[in-house]
Amino acid sequence: MAKKRSARTTRRTTKPRAAAAKKKAARGVVRRTAAKKTTRKAAPKKAKRAAARRPSEIFAPVKGAERREIGHVLLEVGKAGNARVKRMVYPAGFKWSRDMKPVVGTDLCMHAHVGFLVHGEIHIEYPDGCVIEHRAPQIVVIEPGHDGWVVGREPVVMIEFDFERDTLARLGMPSSHTHAPDVGPRSVPS
Repeated sequence: MAKKRSARTTRRTTKPRAAAAKKKAARGVVRRTAAKKTTRKAAPKKAKRAAARRPSEIFAPVKGAERREIGHVLLEVGKAGNARVKRMVYPAGFKWSRDMKPVVGTDLCMHAHVGFLVHGEIHIEYPDGCVIEHRAPQIVVIEPGHDGWVVGREPVVMIEFDFERDTLARLGMPSSHTHAPDVGPRSVPS
């Protein structure tokens, strides 16, 4: 009887050879897929190591831009039609009243900032006590007459657009910080 059972078992496994071949092929695909997954998992580690060795694209020099440092801020400026496009990199620990005030000679930053916050977080404070926090990624509009600083340990990268001395008029901005009638002095926009 044992011979009959083994014969039947052999017949069952050998009869559908095409099915067995498909199973083997399927196992091979599974193995190859598993190997690919292992390879894919290893790739990000290599990418992270490579990124640690080279600066991120958001910190790489801007081609065709004039590059200078003012009050610890890296400023890169290029012309775009009648406007200027600027990338400003504020280092961690930067505070306008400490780092820029001695350079500029005014009590507050009297420049309007309009653009896109690419990286980091900034805190803006006006003399009336209004506080505005911006976290990347975010569109930013900062009226003249403010102090500001970098929040946290990461630098702030901001892309700004201006028209030099005509920025306020061309962008329809007030010459100083104002509140809408229904907004209180310590508002934080959402």
